[in-house]
Amino acid sequence: VLILGESGTGKELIARALHALGAHPSGPFVPINCATLSDQILESELFGHERGAFTSADRPKPGVMETADGGTLFLDEVNEMGLGCQAKLLRAIERREFRRVGGTKKIKVNLRVVAASNVSLEDSVAAGGFRPDLYYRLKVLSLEVPPLRERQEAIPVLAQRFLDEVTHNAH
Repeated sequence: VLILGESGTGKELIARALHALGAHPSGPFVPINCATLSDQILESELFGHERGAFTSADRPKPGVMETADGGTLFLDEVNEMGLGCQAKLLRAIERREFRRVGGTKKIKVNLRVVAASNVSLEDSVAAGGFRPDLYYRLKVLSLEVPPLRERQEAIPVLAQRFLDEVTHNAH
């Protein structure tokens, strides 16, 4: 699933709703923001790593794909992912398996991937910044979220949701 919209339009809320309405709502919902990590760190966060895979890898660590097994992996700002990492992600999605960084054992997963972008991925594909095969793999279902300024009727609903969330977390 691919969700397109400006920053702050509620893409993660939509991804959470898709997860809740999906086949495995009791499974984990695991978000990761691709824009905040370098490709090397993103690869380790996605797939995990084995002890000794790099200098600071003092113990094995599962990645978010492994953590999201049986649920949903939400890739926010997927457009920020480098081409090399995109290729590895595509392979993992297609085969439903991957190896941790520095590992040899294949890890099988069953998860839904929901990706979000604040720019047109079609334009990124045309410019050579996004793999067309990954784009078409993610675009099985595409949702475009208009900015909140164009759907002001949603503001009271969102305000109530945030208020409920804050009140619930305060107890």
